[in-house]
Amino acid sequence: GLEGAVRFLKKLWNQVHQFARDDTTSTDDLHNLSDTARDLRRKTHETLKKADDDFSRRVQFNTVVSGVMELCNEIGKFEVSTEADRSVVGEALRTALLVISPVAPHIAHSLWATLGQETLLVEERWPLLDESALTQTTITMVVQVQGKVRGQVRVAADASKDVILDTAKTEPNVIKHIDGKEIVKEIVVPDKLVNIVVR
Repeated sequence: GLEGAVRFLKKLWNQVHQFARDDTTSTDDLHNLSDTARDLRRKTHETLKKADDDFSRRVQFNTVVSGVMELCNEIGKFEVSTEADRSVVGEALRTALLVISPVAPHIAHSLWATLGQETLLVEERWPLLDESALTQTTITMVVQVQGKVRGQVRVAADASKDVILDTAKTEPNVIKHIDGKEIVKEIVVPDKLVNIVVR
C-alpha cells in the first residue's frame, strides 16, 4: 500500500514539475476547448464534486485519494497543443493539489509553490465547482458486431439513434465486419454501446 501511495505522489510531483517547466504564461483561457480538453475539465470538476461529498458528508479520505489518482491518469493521457489546453491542465493540477492537501499537506504545499502560486496553499480557498463543466456535449460509444467489440465512435450527447447508427457504420473496422452481410438487428444502448447483428 505504501509503495502505491509513493508511486502516485511521484506521478503528481512529475506532472506538476513538467507543467511548470513548459509553462511560459498562464492565460486561464477556458473558452473554445477541444472535445478532449472539455473531457479533462469535466473530470476535474467531477473529482472536485466527489471530494466535496467525500470530505463533508461521507468522511472517506481513501476515495478522495483514488479520485485524484484517476484525475492524474487523465492528465497523463492528455496532449497539450494549445494555450487553452494548457489552461485546462493548469486548472486540473491546481484542483488536484487543493483536493489532496488535507491528506498530503507537505507535498501539496511544495507543489503549489512550484506552480508559481503566490499564496500559501493553506490560505487558499477551496475551489468552486463549475456545474457547466460537468455537462457532456459528446460521448464515446463502443461498437460491437455480433457481440464483439469492433471499434468506438464519438457522437453528440443528444444524438438520435439513427445518427448514432450511421456514425457507427462509418467506423473502418465495423465496415470490415458488416460489408456484404445482411444486418438483421441494430441495438443502441444509450450512452454506452451499439451492437449490430448480421448474417
